Amino acid sequence: MSLSDCKHGSNPQTDHTYSLHSLPLSKDYGKRPMRTLFDIRRLSLTNLRSISKVKVVSFLMGLTLMFLIMASHVLTWDRKGLLLTPSPFQPIRHVVVPTGKAAAKVLSENNLIDVKLLVKIIGSRLEYTPRKVPDEKDVVGTASHMFSVIPRHFLPGVKSPCWYEEFSGELSADPYRRNHYALRTKSFRTVCDHLRTSFRQHLHHSGGALFRLRCLPFFYIVGQPKCGTTDLFYRLLLHPEVKFNTIKEPHWWTRKRFGYIRFKDGFQETFPVEDYLDLFDLAAHNIQKGISGNSSGDHRALITGEASASTMWDNQVWSYLHRDMEETETPFLAQDFIHKVQPGAKIIIMLRDPGERLYSDYLYFKMANKSTEDFHQKVVESVQLFQSCLSERSLRSCAYNTSLSNAMPVRLHLGMYVVFLLDWLTVFQSEQILVLRLEDYAANFKVTIKKVFDFLRLSPLSEQVEAALYKRPKSNTRRTADRNLGHMLPATSDLLRGFHQPFNHKLASVLDNKAFHWSNAPEEA
Repeated sequence: MSLSDCKHGSNPQTDHTYSLHSLPLSKDYGKRPMRTLFDIRRLSLTNLRSISKVKVVSFLMGLTLMFLIMASHVLTWDRKGLLLTPSPFQPIRHVVVPTGKAAAKVLSENNLIDVKLLVKIIGSRLEYTPRKVPDEKDVVGTASHMFSVIPRHFLPGVKSPCWYEEFSGELSADPYRRNHYALRTKSFRTVCDHLRTSFRQHLHHSGGALFRLRCLPFFYIVGQPKCGTTDLFYRLLLHPEVKFNTIKEPHWWTRKRFGYIRFKDGFQETFPVEDYLDLFDLAAHNIQKGISGNSSGDHRALITGEASASTMWDNQVWSYLHRDMEETETPFLAQDFIHKVQPGAKIIIMLRDPGERLYSDYLYFKMANKSTEDFHQKVVESVQLFQSCLSERSLRSCAYNTSLSNAMPVRLHLGMYVVFLLDWLTVFQSEQILVLRLEDYAANFKVTIKKVFDFLRLSPLSEQVEAALYKRPKSNTRRTADRNLGHMLPATSDLLRGFHQPFNHKLASVLDNKAFHWSNAPEEA
């Protein structure tokens, strides 16, 4: 099946709630013998009078403790399974992972996961009806301010999505003084120092009013993490027709416009759409030169973009905004809003072997005691948690589920590429989405980068710029200490390959490209 074969549809899902399971039974309630109720009845009033007050109090306290323990186990008994069945969202009992030469064999024999059964279940769930795209009025109503700022149509004759916005502020005031990106990001604060010095001269005079040129990104590199997006971002910067903002990952569409920077820190402050548009003022100033005829080159052809690798998959914010939401699947996705404001946007997706992506993701985050054995244990726990979720919810619901994402010790769900891609195809045409493999990018960089240039309709490079682009060192490579850990254990690789197999096969079918089966060993990054 090709990309163009994907069509719109509805996908009603049934909601389920997770039941909490009890803690394991204690093996020993105490070493002192305890009287039973039968023994108590046999005690005569005379005997009770002969017992000291201290013994009576001790006896009653012990009896009370026994009833409390029994009551706690009865009340927390899981109606759906055995008392010792682990909850999908409780940490699974830690297993000691062996080390040494026999580790791979032992781990393979003791992961306690029926991979074949799980693969069969996932494969059957992948043939689902596409999601129902929300109505336009609902999308607009959810972000009314954003849609009041961004117009429905952009300037003709300009490649980037740009428009003129009336400037009503004081000319002597700093237009960036309240920008949250400038307040929090040193690199953009430095750019703002440069922008404000030439801000007035870039204002357009018309009908006695002042206007500033505003632009949205022409393209979005939306995913995935640890798939080479950083390297692609900085190489594209070398093309003279590409004018990026200085912040590679604004994370505006998925988090900051809602007031979240890191979900663990809770709500902080909302980044309005004006702050996001400020990120592209450097490109807007250059484009303005072309419109006003103050440049020797064709600045109307300049484009800008951003590369937040969370945009493809991260829609967790809705569970934080609507904690009482009954739906099991996210009502809105980031692409619904991007498509509404910019239906002609270009989307670039970089992918790699999902097992290798997960291992690179694990190594990327700084933590103590990283090891191949620890990674294996975290993979096993994550697969078990996903399997538990899949027993009660739909595949899409588990892919987007915030509780599951927070419970898994590694980001296993990010490798379910086809689930996210199919959702992007519900709003964007296949011709607007370029899907690349990191393995191809690493093996034949010139061919892959040319695909990107052609996709963005960029002019050919001069020999000098082309040489600089090809010679640029790789970005965001693996740290030496992480590299010294070597490859993941064979047992881990086998488990991940089996788990991702149905997702990869579906992806290869959608893209009509067998390379997305990832049969060969991928390039390290």
